[in-house]
Amino acid sequence: MPRKANPALLRPYKVSAELAAVVGAGPMPRSQVVKKIWEYIKKNDLQNPKNKRNILADDKLKAIFGGKSEVTMFEMAKLVNNHLTAA
Repeated sequence: MPRKANPALLRPYKVSAELAAVVGAGPMPRSQVVKKIWEYIKKNDLQNPKNKRNILADDKLKAIFGGKSEVTMFEMAKLVNNHLTAA
């Protein structure tokens, strides 16, 4: 019997203008936002080469990360939440 998707995980969120510059216009589920951020990070080679768990922010990501130039993967998830509001 296949698993049913959790509706809470599929709930769409509005994205801020700063976040929309990276992931595109919303609304979209949080999982899709995180997936698109990772696509952006990998496409622009923004992972720290010495520690792949750290993300080096360019100008677009600094706007999302509160001006920080480097954040961890776990910190990124918390900072992205500040740019999501219920749709």
